[in-house]
Amino acid sequence: MYDFLIVGAGLTGAVIAYEMTRKGRSCLVIDKRDHIAGNIYTFEKEGICVHKYGAHIFHTNSPEIERFVRQFSDFNRFTNSPLACYKGKLYNLPFNMNTFYELWGTATPEEARKRIEQEKAPYQDGPKDSLEDYALSLVGREFYETFIKGYTEKQWGRSAKELPSSILKRIPLRFIYDNNYFSDNFQGIPVNGYTPIIEKMLQKAEVRLNTPYTPELGKCAKCTVYTGPIDEFFGYRFGCLEYRGLRFETKTLDIPDFQGNAVVNYTERDIPYTRIIEHKHFAFGTQPKTVITYEFPAEWKPGEEPYYPINDEKNDALYRKYLRECPENLVFAGRLGAYRYYDMNVTITEALKLSDSLSSAY
Repeated sequence: MYDFLIVGAGLTGAVIAYEMTRKGRSCLVIDKRDHIAGNIYTFEKEGICVHKYGAHIFHTNSPEIERFVRQFSDFNRFTNSPLACYKGKLYNLPFNMNTFYELWGTATPEEARKRIEQEKAPYQDGPKDSLEDYALSLVGREFYETFIKGYTEKQWGRSAKELPSSILKRIPLRFIYDNNYFSDNFQGIPVNGYTPIIEKMLQKAEVRLNTPYTPELGKCAKCTVYTGPIDEFFGYRFGCLEYRGLRFETKTLDIPDFQGNAVVNYTERDIPYTRIIEHKHFAFGTQPKTVITYEFPAEWKPGEEPYYPINDEKNDALYRKYLRECPENLVFAGRLGAYRYYDMNVTITEALKLSDSLSSAY
């Protein structure tokens, strides 16, 4: 009999297992995959640390979370400065003075602001219900079609005219010359990748891979922490929660450098992938070969790995319906259990909070 059965050996499950075993509780951690670390799993190829499930850049403003992760690994000084490619031309991201200069030749914040006001003026009195109409009212057509339209339509698999404006919320425009995507005080990549961090967190727990959850397994612990999809746990009794999926194609190239940057986004609708990741640039690599990954957005169906929850009113209501069915001595956690997209710093914060409440209850 274990104190905790933790379903999922990703970041949420590993943090909870670490905290519980540190406090003397016994934990069995299971995962249906053949590896630990979930979607932050990294492995070495050609001397390069490869992010199997897409780019993961750690960043936080919390000194407590920074201290927590640093006990498991040193971090390099990687700064996320992606590029956008549209019709063969490269632009700096996030949207800042470099972007405006590359698009319009505006050299000062005043010039850039005036140009944006001119570009969006024709759309101020029109409808703003769709994502397209809302975006046009914020930045005008040229900016919208260069950076937002194609990328968003690929990501969501629908026309921007059919998407609600709430998806966009705002368009962050920075009127300074700064290509740092994150504004957090701390960001970087663990020097040996994320998998060794999860290994250290799970050292005192029993781990079983290639092991899906079953109700019979649930009887072996006082409490179950389930980090998988909540609707899957209930056998999709009320229907499926909706997600967007991803597909990855990774290639090893016999050249030292492919694109000169860790991440390049492709914003044209006709190009099927949303970005190309060149993994060696997360660690300033100088290896004679390089490894790149094409990232394709995809329709999702049950049985595939869910990535981005579609948090509209219908799906959130369905999630709450499932949550009301939660049995005694079981908690749902992590991005799939909570049906929310979490950055890694938020994932750790939420897992630590849950660990505190679990240690009090069990």
